Amino acid sequence: MFRSLRAEAAEVLTEALSALSLPTEDLGLEEPPEDVEAVLASSVAFRLAGEVGTSPHEVAGDLADATDVAGCEYLGGVGTQGPYVNFHASDAYYADTLETAREADYGRLEPTGREVVVEHTSANPTGPVHVGRARNPIIGDAIARLLDFAGNNVDRHYYVNDAGRQMAVFTWAYETFEEDDLPDPDREKADYELVRYYRKGNAFLEEADEGEVEAAEAEIQSIMQGLENGDEEAYERVGHVVDTVLGGMRESLSRLPAEFDAFVKETRFIRDGSVEELVKRLRELDEAVYEEEAWQLDLPDFEKNLVFLRSDGTSLYTTRDLAHHEWKFDEYDHAVTVLGEDHKLQATQLGAALDLLGNDTDRLDSVFYSYVNLPEGKMSTRAGTGVDLDDLLDEAVARARDEVETRMDDRIRDDDLTESDIERIARQVGIGAVRYDIVSKQPSKAITFEWDRALNFEAQSAPYVQYVHARTCGILTEAARAGHDPGRIDPALLDSPEERDLLEVIGRFPAVIESAATDRQPHQVATYTREFAETFNAFYRERQVISADEDLTEARLALVAGARHTIANALSVLGIEAPESM
Repeated sequence: MFRSLRAEAAEVLTEALSALSLPTEDLGLEEPPEDVEAVLASSVAFRLAGEVGTSPHEVAGDLADATDVAGCEYLGGVGTQGPYVNFHASDAYYADTLETAREADYGRLEPTGREVVVEHTSANPTGPVHVGRARNPIIGDAIARLLDFAGNNVDRHYYVNDAGRQMAVFTWAYETFEEDDLPDPDREKADYELVRYYRKGNAFLEEADEGEVEAAEAEIQSIMQGLENGDEEAYERVGHVVDTVLGGMRESLSRLPAEFDAFVKETRFIRDGSVEELVKRLRELDEAVYEEEAWQLDLPDFEKNLVFLRSDGTSLYTTRDLAHHEWKFDEYDHAVTVLGEDHKLQATQLGAALDLLGNDTDRLDSVFYSYVNLPEGKMSTRAGTGVDLDDLLDEAVARARDEVETRMDDRIRDDDLTESDIERIARQVGIGAVRYDIVSKQPSKAITFEWDRALNFEAQSAPYVQYVHARTCGILTEAARAGHDPGRIDPALLDSPEERDLLEVIGRFPAVIESAATDRQPHQVATYTREFAETFNAFYRERQVISADEDLTEARLALVAGARHTIANALSVLGIEAPESM
């Protein structure tokens, strides 16, 4: 409905501008500022004031006078407030919004038929998932959910680096050192147990004498060469380490949750000949040069060349990733990749190389994110001194449990909530707090994760929003027990400012999904949920849902049901559970 209302506003505003002989290319339609009472507003008067030589207020007034909404279904009026041209909704808009929002899948857009792959996380399988990079699976999973909810057919991929030097070092170390050479693992979990070998191997290469290091490097090089040459034994050796560590990492990621449809290994593109064929094409390019004992691309607009083949004939990560992306273009209409900010140069060079190879890179999007820090400062996996994702999630659940128990009132203490209920709520709230705090920020902005902010039930946080869903469930459960069934609805009864405000914010949800999906920015949905929670809480404070007036009760229950579906679906898009009780 909101999109239809917006389309009507665009049409009548364009006609008004034309009638006044004013340019129509930028209508300035936007969500109204907080102090402007309207369902939609236009700031076009700001742009035109200098052109016509009058104040924005006067331009807005002239435009409002020239705008005719008589034939519109969802526009009920037009006016001004300061320099804004304001559009008001019709009764039909409120009625249709209320009816549509009663559907459980409210907000889901029509199928597009487009096949989209979202690649995210793709952390090297060298040990447990680290807090600093936790933003990748959270953002990536939210983008995949968002694109799915926007009507696309979405596959979620984890690209596994199983052919590089790191995995050769890991395999050598795993086969070289004994359990007795290692410290106890931090957890009894596969990735924690094997990462000890990786750390031991790196320490050995840095500290051992020259002869021992040379022997180790020869074995590491042999493993890398074996992978490049299609040696099945090398694949099996490396594959055992990779799959074991990856299994532990998947357990951690599933707690977020971040699930994947496929784990695509680099070696796939070596084994099927894609990398060899790609290297031939790269060497034929005019930009290909052999310098410093390596084949490189001298790319325009880049100071640094892109190395794609070593002198010993082994490929590099970027070479294999080029083959990987060409495979994506064959299989999907669009590809989205979520990457840390330190991969920006590599990603832009990869895009330039794909262009030179004749690919349509308009079908590729890269979403870059800054890393997550804790207040203590930056964290490092290589030294083994950082904070793992499992630690963060355990702490989140424990802190959420403490908060839930502190807030338990007398009704809950009388066994309305069982021990398993408290445990469930602690998990939903704790992990939801971590996800929400991370996904609610623009990816490019650095984050310092702080517990007090993330778990604040009274502020802009996951618990604050989740509590709204729990409250809607409680209202509807209480109403059902009392025999109320919102089947007879008269939307005209919902005429108070709080009710109309809530209907308007519900009505905007599909448009928020459309905009966020187009921009690949799930934080827009998080921002919307905070606004929604504030609007619902204002309605709940000012309007008694269940009253002696049966018709009004039914209408307000329908409004609460629509609110429940809206906030549940918005949270689902963000990958956050919506508790039915808190």
